[in-house]
Amino acid sequence: MKKSVYLIGCLALTTFLLITMTKGTSEQVSDNSPPGMVKIPGGNFQMGINHPMMPEAQPVHQVTVDGFWMDTTEVTNQQFSEFVAATGYITIAERKPNAEDYPGADESLLVPGSVVFNAPSHPVSLDNPLQWWHYVPGADWQHPEGPESSITDRMDHPVVHVAWDDAIAFAEWAGKRLPTEAEWEFAARGGLEGQEFVWGDRKKSQITTMANTFQGNFPNQNIASDGYISTSPIQSFPANGFGLYDMAGNAWEWTSDWFSPSEYSRRIQKERPVVNPQGPDQIRPSEQPLKVLKGGSFLCTDQYCSRYRPGARGRGSPDTGNNHVGFRLVKDL
Repeated sequence: MKKSVYLIGCLALTTFLLITMTKGTSEQVSDNSPPGMVKIPGGNFQMGINHPMMPEAQPVHQVTVDGFWMDTTEVTNQQFSEFVAATGYITIAERKPNAEDYPGADESLLVPGSVVFNAPSHPVSLDNPLQWWHYVPGADWQHPEGPESSITDRMDHPVVHVAWDDAIAFAEWAGKRLPTEAEWEFAARGGLEGQEFVWGDRKKSQITTMANTFQGNFPNQNIASDGYISTSPIQSFPANGFGLYDMAGNAWEWTSDWFSPSEYSRRIQKERPVVNPQGPDQIRPSEQPLKVLKGGSFLCTDQYCSRYRPGARGRGSPDTGNNHVGFRLVKDL
């Protein structure tokens, strides 16, 4: 897909514009659990959310998933550095863009980098995300805010600036895979049914003690009532009913599914039960090729993005990352 360097920022902004009711029971971790993973029981749940600002997550519909193992936390900088040391892998953000993919672009602008959130110095209208998102040369998983930043003191934070393709490479090395959207949502609900949040039906005012999100006036003033301006160390907030951490906030997480805003509507038109859905087989010509993101991030706020709810949906271009998107993996039983 051809695109200009200027549009790198625009694409990431639009595609990453962030966007209840489970049934199941928590199981204790068995002795044969893969390291760092817990067993997620199979079961039925109501997928999606009835929210006026989230038509792409409607209608709510019943889905059945089989059991699987899931990482208890998001993949960390430490884990990703071990992967890079073992394989020599270079992430997309660290590669020089191919001039053939950016016809007419100034050669001097074709440099490695990624999209970074930069808070404006004053209140701004929320209709133009380019006011707080910028393409930063030299930004990558080792330099989250740009070449002068470092992860030296953030090895237990979720790795960010990983594109979907980077996550797939890590998964293949680890002998795991990305979860489907349905698996991710079932796991995030932690055995709760009919609850709006991964921790239950507690008021939104309590979110500062439950997840790493944005507090204050978005996007210019994050008062960080939860203690964090950007990502937080894994396990900084309570786990859900299945023992999973950061299923709301901290970093968005890639899933294996292609995104289609009409996918849920198509499902309910079928007469057979929805079992282990894996998203659309292909994207319509009129739809941009995007992958589903789940869970929200440290930038989620009800002022602008309330998609830290388990039934909400995000989306992103598989060849693009930024500083609030990471991933976790699953493994078949």
